[in-house]
Amino acid sequence: MLQSNNIERTRAQESTNAIEKLYISMRHLFSRGFYKPMGISGETLRKSLLLLRPEIYGSIADSKTELDGLVYVIERLPEGIEQCQFINLTADEGYKNAHFKSIIPPKRRRNCYRIDKDQMNIEITRGRSEIYDILTHLTFLFIESHKIQDRVTINEGKSFTREWLHLEDIVLHQKEISNGEKEVLLVHLCSILGRSFDEVSVIFSQFSSKENPYKFFDLIYWLGKLAIKEVFEGDKRTVTFSSLLIEEIGHHIYGEIWANDVKNILNQQQLLKRPIHIISANMHSVLNSIYAVAALPEEAKNHKEFELYQLLSNSDSKALQKKVMDYASKNGLIFVEDTSGTNINVQIIDTDKINFNDSSFKKEYSLEEKPVIIVMDYAFGEQAYETMDELLKPYKVSNEEKVHLDVKSVSIMGKAGILEGGKGDIMIPSAHIFEGTADNYPFKNELTKEGLEGFGVNVFDGSMVSVLGTSLQNKDLLKFFHDSTWNVIGLEMEGAHYQKAIQSASKIRGNISENVKVRYAYYASDNPLETGATLASGGLGMTGVTPTYAITQKILEQIF
Repeated sequence: MLQSNNIERTRAQESTNAIEKLYISMRHLFSRGFYKPMGISGETLRKSLLLLRPEIYGSIADSKTELDGLVYVIERLPEGIEQCQFINLTADEGYKNAHFKSIIPPKRRRNCYRIDKDQMNIEITRGRSEIYDILTHLTFLFIESHKIQDRVTINEGKSFTREWLHLEDIVLHQKEISNGEKEVLLVHLCSILGRSFDEVSVIFSQFSSKENPYKFFDLIYWLGKLAIKEVFEGDKRTVTFSSLLIEEIGHHIYGEIWANDVKNILNQQQLLKRPIHIISANMHSVLNSIYAVAALPEEAKNHKEFELYQLLSNSDSKALQKKVMDYASKNGLIFVEDTSGTNINVQIIDTDKINFNDSSFKKEYSLEEKPVIIVMDYAFGEQAYETMDELLKPYKVSNEEKVHLDVKSVSIMGKAGILEGGKGDIMIPSAHIFEGTADNYPFKNELTKEGLEGFGVNVFDGSMVSVLGTSLQNKDLLKFFHDSTWNVIGLEMEGAHYQKAIQSASKIRGNISENVKVRYAYYASDNPLETGATLASGGLGMTGVTPTYAITQKILEQIF
């Protein structure tokens, strides 16, 4: 008889399994219509997240409170969500037309509405990826809240620690406190959170603002308070999905409205039948690269190369940015502000109206073509497929006439996590692998590693993995992707979705030419394999200027 071997699973295999469970569980809960994150219905989600231990959520599996992860999550959720027992995920259902004030999180473009003291509604108009993003953040938040509850309750909730009672007194009565009293309360928070005084002081400062200097105290109190009510009074926090959201998701409702708005304007401006180059990027790099030198002649003399773009990237350069925008608007640029709910603004540039004598670029390849450039703001995860798929479809001029867009190229520039190198380095992919599936998309990239060398940043080429969410990655899984024959150099959320739309439009459906050129390049926002270098460690700042404009320059050189 053959002896059966116990095969040990690696951490990478466990992590892959945890991500698959998370994915399936979230889709199941969405179809169900509601669930209680800390109840039986949310158990699979919690267990999978604790097994996965994503880098961005740091010490989620420890008893001490994870502080950097808390900052990251709170910046992506609406102000006051920690006070709400009921969280409703809805479609765009007209709340903006009522008296409710829209709350937009600092690091995520989504409309949220505080309905009453216990309920927060979050509008989902960017597809399933946005739902996965919110559900994982909420699960993290509630796990952390229960750690606080665990540390402050005594005798099964009949009494509380003196540190907690002090915090409650300050928060509920909105007391003015001196600097000394603040430090006493920070010492009490060390006990409540299981963290050092230095750690708590740093995070307190990060949360402080002019409007609410004691925001951190409020946040910790309400997280703990709702967890106490949940455990000892049975007031379970509940996440609900509206019927309209369940009905709409996956049907490209917002993507179709968005794409039609763009094509309507192309038609009105008689640009619909011209050669088109689509660029997915931010709303400043293409604009500044084409127009800044001509719009700011004095500044351009004193700031050579990328120094001018660094100047424009300063938060106190609003007047200069306006000058560039005003000049561009008179020289071929049409700004299309989104009204569809996708949160994707668009710039349409008629290159025939650009004064190339005052530009950094020479018009050579496209001398006779008079191309049109469509710059679309970043999509979010699966939304990339929805928007690109709709944009590449023919435009219905009338019942009798359909116009196929003459799309010459699609260029995708974005931020991504890098697996070797550091913040600000550049990645040139040769294929996108869609995590959790067998889907992979190899392609001929018009941008090359050699073409982007010489800008003072490192350049890497290889495969890239398109992940379900950047907040779901851990070192073991990423190390496997990097060290194995997959040869993955980085991770992002949109590449496979964009390429799926481009391939189906050009190779199968015949919506655009099968000879369409594609360009993909990413600059590193973080290195999740390095401790202290994840997205939770902070933004790029000025480090992002050089790679952003280097990639933009190469894309525009190839177009012109």
